[in-house]
Amino acid sequence: MNLLKATGTIGGLTLASRVLGLVRDSLFARYVGAGFASDAFLIAFRLPNMFRALFAEGAFASAFIPMFNQKVGDPDGRGLPDGLRFAEEALAVLLPTLIVLTIVLEVLAWPVTLLLSGGFNGISPEQFAFAVTLSRFTIPYLMLISLVSLFGGLLNSLHKFWVNAAAPILLNLTLIVAVVGFHSADPLVTARNQAIAVSVSGALQLVWLAWACRQNGVSLKLRAPRLNPDVRKLMALIWPAAAGAGAAQINLVISTALAATLLSHGSVTYIYMADRLNQLPLGLIGIGLGTVLLPTISRQLGSGQVEAAQETQNRGMELALLLTLPATVALVLCGEPIAAALFGYGRFSATDTHFTAQALAAFSIGLPSYILVKVLTPGFYARQDTKTPVRYATISMVVNLVGNLVLIVPLQHMGPPLATAIASTVNVAMLYRTLRLRGHFTPDARLRHRAPRLALAALAMGAVLWAGQGLLMPYVHGGWALRIGALAVLVSAGVVVYGIATLVMGAFTRADIALLTRRRPAAPTPNPSNNT
Repeated sequence: MNLLKATGTIGGLTLASRVLGLVRDSLFARYVGAGFASDAFLIAFRLPNMFRALFAEGAFASAFIPMFNQKVGDPDGRGLPDGLRFAEEALAVLLPTLIVLTIVLEVLAWPVTLLLSGGFNGISPEQFAFAVTLSRFTIPYLMLISLVSLFGGLLNSLHKFWVNAAAPILLNLTLIVAVVGFHSADPLVTARNQAIAVSVSGALQLVWLAWACRQNGVSLKLRAPRLNPDVRKLMALIWPAAAGAGAAQINLVISTALAATLLSHGSVTYIYMADRLNQLPLGLIGIGLGTVLLPTISRQLGSGQVEAAQETQNRGMELALLLTLPATVALVLCGEPIAAALFGYGRFSATDTHFTAQALAAFSIGLPSYILVKVLTPGFYARQDTKTPVRYATISMVVNLVGNLVLIVPLQHMGPPLATAIASTVNVAMLYRTLRLRGHFTPDARLRHRAPRLALAALAMGAVLWAGQGLLMPYVHGGWALRIGALAVLVSAGVVVYGIATLVMGAFTRADIALLTRRRPAAPTPNPSNNT
């Protein structure tokens, strides 16, 4: 399995999407700023974002991919045709369910908005009605992105990882076009146009994935819904997997609602912008690793290669720590120049930038745990155990709620992000301990040797960046060229210092990278003549 290459492909495309997302957010900050209009849009965008994380990047893939791979790899079955028939049966039940859900949410948009926002903080009935309208514009995205996850799961199982990883780029391009081409002097109008663009982007993503499936010989026919044993098993696995895979997103929804209820206008925007920066390494590392590890471990366990599955998960954790620890240190220590360079102009004030950097530091404390969840949960899902992750996710949500209530008043906009980080760390600790006790994961000698050295190398990098970031501050408030140049210098310096530190401390070598690039067996090639 070429773990590094596959993760790099997905991570690279996801990175491109996240970079475009930062461009989108920078433009949004410029034209809308931090206030009620931005908070109202971000509340309306929160529910679709959560469904994207739960289904497109979490629950559906976690439940569907192992079952699909079992159908394809069953020596007593017909291989890929059986897998595609199962996909059609899943679609037959999923589509009407999503249509009904979308209609219900459109009707209940008022209470849904109230739940997500807590009624905001001191707004008029007209302002709340505006927020409800934005929610109604974004709700169709839930159905569209869930269907995208079905086609994306099929392509991932056939090792066509890049197609699904490229789909979110369409979301960001659509929102960029909307904010550049349809912005207004009134931030409320700009926010409304952004909400409309969200659902437009969902339709574009669905067309892209459906076309890609057809190009790869996969064509699904609509069937009458039928709850056969396979579909019932899939449904039983999806819902606990949703909570297990989306604990961080659910925690973020809780944090956002409390911030909208208890804090001043703009606080939701500070938390959102900080989360977007925090999501950049998560998208590059965590989603790529999770996408590759689940089908890989599923296939290895399905063919009885238990030791190979352990090796894959060890190398996945090692790669996660290699890339995550320096990102964590950099975001915690250098949030101010990063936030200033990306958001600090137009309607987004210097105070808004400072508060965003504070929220980013709190979020980033939990960055390793956000990514390690993606590494550890495949160890459960590959064995079709979705109940354990959901139990731990529920506990972490309780920890998050308590942390929010305790921290939000004294720490203001830093309280919810810090509570989310603590809750995610608790979740990872429980997942790790259970895998160890069951004998499903044992850190090998190489991982035990490398992990502390990687941490020391990241701290050494942080010390250098902390000492030198003051030199860059005058440039992050200049024009776009100066801003991008300052960020490029900051990132380059971090990469060079961290690379040297890992080599000096023996944390990582070229020989280690070679071990991550072993070739995997070829994926099954779909035959159009066998499609059902």
